[in-house]
Amino acid sequence: MKEEWIRTEMLLGHDALERLSRAHVAVFGIGGVGGYVVEALARSGIGELTLIDSDRVNLSNINRQIIATHETIGQNKVDAAAQRVKQIHPDCIIHTYPLRYEDTNRALFFTRQYDYIADCIDLVKCKLDLICTALERGIPILSAMGTGNKVDPFQLQITDLAKTEGCPLARVMRKELRARGILHTQVLFSPEIPVKPAQLVEHDPGRRSTPASCSWVPSCAGLMMGGYIIQALASGPIAPPESHFEKGCAL
Repeated sequence: MKEEWIRTEMLLGHDALERLSRAHVAVFGIGGVGGYVVEALARSGIGELTLIDSDRVNLSNINRQIIATHETIGQNKVDAAAQRVKQIHPDCIIHTYPLRYEDTNRALFFTRQYDYIADCIDLVKCKLDLICTALERGIPILSAMGTGNKVDPFQLQITDLAKTEGCPLARVMRKELRARGILHTQVLFSPEIPVKPAQLVEHDPGRRSTPASCSWVPSCAGLMMGGYIIQALASGPIAPPESHFEKGCAL
């Protein structure tokens, strides 16, 4: 094993690092949460990454997104993330899609086999389709719920969506996924009641309001997700999540 990963190997073992070196993870959404998922994966010697995000880095990202610096302003987020990964892990195979994931173009993103998906999308419609597609295809997926308007990272946890509370996004996802016959899926969420932020900027298209955010909650969420995925992959093959579907329901 290379010296870069020796401290991780001391914890997880040689076989686990070998499995990570052969694993392929797709990260949908390279923002405040997704960027730190990518960081954790890259620093654990993951073999292959697919990065999906249609946005470019802008000044308002600097307060919380690890890929955002004054040097990366204007770059596609996937390109900024790929460049960072290559500086950390030159041997990592990286595929980038500077596109928004939607039901109309989903086939573009599933031409390769994934061992795990990190869902860091913040648009409900796109998020729903990605979860449904992953579970239908038997690909393990971990989805981030809302981290905006929150300040307490100690309340972050990974659990079944059915056990979530206090998160507006999780509430919507529970309702919409239940209507599609999906009762269970793993998510990262916080039960912290969102802070009502001062509206100092114009609303993003498609949003009722623009969420506020800080440097420490999305980053902790992303590292938790990355660590969860790394440990799952390091432990060996994962069975298809067939039990996540309500009996008799189809997508």
